Amino acid sequence: MPERLREPLTKVLGSRTANMLKRELGLDTVGDLLRHYPRRYMELGELTPMDSLPEDEPISLVAEVRKVSVREMKTRRSRIMNVEVTDGHASLDLTFFNNVHKPQKELTVGRRALFSGKVSRYNNRKQLAQPMYELLDDDEDGASEEKLQERLNMPLPIYPATGKAGSNLIRNSIRPVLDTLPPDLPDAVPAKIRIKLGLIDLSSALRQIHRPGDRAQLAAAQRRLKFEEAFILQTLLVWRKATDRQQQATPRPYVPGGFLDALDERLPFRLTEGQTQVGEEIAADLAQEHPMHRLLQGEVGSGKTLVALRAMARVVDSGGQAALLAPTEVLATQHHRSISAMLGDLAAGGMLGGDERGTKVALLTGSMNTATRRKALLEAASGDAGIVIGTHALIQDTVQFADLGLVVVDEQHRFGVEQRDALRQKGENTPHLLVMTATPIPRTVAMTVFGDLETSVLDQLPAGRSEIVTHVVPARDPRWMSRTWQRVAEECRAGHQAYVVCARIGSDEPTQDLHDLEDLIDEGQLHLVTDAEAAKFDQKLSEDKRPAAAAIDVLATLREQPELEGLVIELLHGRMPADEREEVMRRFAANEVHVLVATTVIEVGVDVPNATAMVITDADRFGVSQLHQLRGRVGRGQAAGICLLLTEAGQGPSLDRLRAVESTRDGFELARVDLETRREGDVLGARQSGLSSSLKLLRVLRDEKVIVQAREVATELLDEDVRLRAYPHLVDALRPWVGSDRAAFLDRG
Repeated sequence: MPERLREPLTKVLGSRTANMLKRELGLDTVGDLLRHYPRRYMELGELTPMDSLPEDEPISLVAEVRKVSVREMKTRRSRIMNVEVTDGHASLDLTFFNNVHKPQKELTVGRRALFSGKVSRYNNRKQLAQPMYELLDDDEDGASEEKLQERLNMPLPIYPATGKAGSNLIRNSIRPVLDTLPPDLPDAVPAKIRIKLGLIDLSSALRQIHRPGDRAQLAAAQRRLKFEEAFILQTLLVWRKATDRQQQATPRPYVPGGFLDALDERLPFRLTEGQTQVGEEIAADLAQEHPMHRLLQGEVGSGKTLVALRAMARVVDSGGQAALLAPTEVLATQHHRSISAMLGDLAAGGMLGGDERGTKVALLTGSMNTATRRKALLEAASGDAGIVIGTHALIQDTVQFADLGLVVVDEQHRFGVEQRDALRQKGENTPHLLVMTATPIPRTVAMTVFGDLETSVLDQLPAGRSEIVTHVVPARDPRWMSRTWQRVAEECRAGHQAYVVCARIGSDEPTQDLHDLEDLIDEGQLHLVTDAEAAKFDQKLSEDKRPAAAAIDVLATLREQPELEGLVIELLHGRMPADEREEVMRRFAANEVHVLVATTVIEVGVDVPNATAMVITDADRFGVSQLHQLRGRVGRGQAAGICLLLTEAGQGPSLDRLRAVESTRDGFELARVDLETRREGDVLGARQSGLSSSLKLLRVLRDEKVIVQAREVATELLDEDVRLRAYPHLVDALRPWVGSDRAAFLDRG
């Protein structure tokens, strides 16, 4: 980062303002502040005469403060400030609420300002609620009029803010920083690329994003800064891909008559066309002397685990070991159980009664007792266990392998790059890598999140998969709820089983805040600010924040439900001791438990073909892709499945998302719906080790052309020189994200 951008804000703004920005928004340096981009802009346009203000339309006017009053709100711990302004011909009421300290200090009687906002009506009088304002100079009229015209022509930036650090404070803080910004900041985007693509330089972009003279300047700044974000990220991913190919791996060729052939002989079904094709892609990668880096994404139930198992068998045939990393103990245990069952006597290789072509399959989790853990560690270190399945416990220093040849990471979005690489470093040579996800990923997201990996897709379900019918159920209607439990009972009395999924374990867990007052105010959703209206708003917030149903409470309720009388209902969640979880899952798999009340620990990997019904409580609290994953736990056998989405949500985005899940089982379509409603940081998750925070303007779904263009340019640069020796400013931008083990490679450039 250039020296100017590293300067602490305390040096530029003073300690009081700087500490406020750091405490409220995490902004510590000049660079942090300049990269805190506006989230939208107001077009002020022409001034509107005060005696002809249109309602429910944005307006701008110049007026003088005539009267000010401040009062406490009765129903909440905050204040309301009422301001009467006039243009000499008519008057208008302005209302400020919650944090009124700054407007109370600035909008004193006789002060002249430019006000903008949307006109509403209260008590038969027009008003502006929480308007934006710009104080006008008190010097000569000409200077004020010149400033006024300048402000009217400029889009007014509105920043991500808090109640204490509002948009006005941020705007005022950025002004002196821009005034002293050097014109030639070091630029991560090389000049030849800027010229080729018609992009402005960094200094100009930062000025124009915060202080655009017009819409054209704003568009040029946004285009440049979006490209920069995409370019740095894609350069990092292409660079990782290039440097990974320079690492040394042990080839794992096909061995005729070995473990893989024995596994294929035991399969009671034929591989799908997709499984065969992906298997060939993986086999070609494993035969190379550089490590495989492949993403396997596929629909729920498309058979990814079998594809991975065949890859692991191939590595074992060549004398190596394979490690399968799962995000939860429930999933790791389920993988161990299902893989052992699929292999049969092949899972007892080297043991009495086992097939000599097979190998031991070990399980390693954090909650194992000392003796069991020691046995698993010994089998991994000695090489007796060709397949080792586990959770984060596999990453610990005490875990050693004789010859780790393949790392399979299930549900990759749950892990960061460092966790993945920590396991791969346990091999003498770099192990091959296969990461899997059951969450279908749109193309641009795959390019952005998994851009350092080759991609394979399984979108074909194996023959015999049953239909799943999905319905949205209004949870506030007792008749619908009664019918829901009747439907569950019908499935169970027909010999099948059901899941009831809850968003949290117990009532001691906090419920996520869905909104806050300042956000709603800033979006213009609240314009009546009397005490009575504030009370109604408080009630709405309390309804939105209604705690989601807890699994422990739901268990007690269902055991008292008349419709479910006589059925065995048990509980499963992540806080239970491992042996209790294992016992509950064993009994459920054996059909000794009819209804399993669970949290999202069953989201992936749990495979009980006899389970045909699922009820998801507070379904609007889950993401679309998560609902799709959960739904995939039923309909895995011959009988059709049913999934009931319980919700108290009324008309709006939450219900729309549930209707989307109800209407289709196309995971790729649902993934797009899900990602369109989420923040970019959520999209990137832990995968990019903090890079999500660098994506402020770029939207991975909307900006596909920018991402593709950035990847092409990054590839060209790295084809010239993988160490980027001619582009030191780009290297500086990459260094925070490359990881300590790879930074030395860049530094040698």
